[in-house]
Amino acid sequence: MINVAIDGPAGAGKSTIAKGAAAKLGYIYVDTGALYRTVALSAVRNGVLDDTDKIVEMLGDIKVKLGFDDDGTQCVYLNGEDVSSLIRTPEISMGASKVSAIPQVREFLLDLQRDIAKNNNVIMDGRDIATAVLPNAKPKIFLTATAECRAQRRYKELVEKGENVTYEDVLADVNQRDYQDSHREIAPLKPTDESIMADTTGMILEESVEMIINIIKENI
Repeated sequence: MINVAIDGPAGAGKSTIAKGAAAKLGYIYVDTGALYRTVALSAVRNGVLDDTDKIVEMLGDIKVKLGFDDDGTQCVYLNGEDVSSLIRTPEISMGASKVSAIPQVREFLLDLQRDIAKNNNVIMDGRDIATAVLPNAKPKIFLTATAECRAQRRYKELVEKGENVTYEDVLADVNQRDYQDSHREIAPLKPTDESIMADTTGMILEESVEMIINIIKENI
């Protein structure tokens, strides 16, 4: 099976770019961030987001599952409920960064991610795919862009969804998420020695997708 790992910071466009590349290559796209967002959503609903012990305890009562439509579009389920659209808020984004720093949460989701990769040609994106989840993936891509570029993309996306946000607040969230993800003790965000760096600053989506497809084709 072909397993492509794409890591990178918040707002780099990993999900959109990886999804576009997977569709063109006929692979399954796996957004691992959606899994952490789903755990965060459950923690928020249960009022335990700031209590690590209670989050760990909560894991015994939830079931997180990925599903795929006929066109390969990913859906994520929390105890049977499709929460794909509910996990895309700034609050849940920050919550995902918190829960992803908990070793038991990472362990809880690890087998699910590896099972999908074991049985399918996948492009899997996240923060630690190359370093922890799929260390044998090839190629390993580290996708990034400047914080300002990433914040502008995220701001535009949120405004189009009707969210009442400011660019300054989104930029602050991006910088905070970067710090949290790169400084956590467990599986911090960083490229590996084998990672191919891909900077999408200033690129439109189609250019970014084409760049990733070319990297994959040249390195599988």
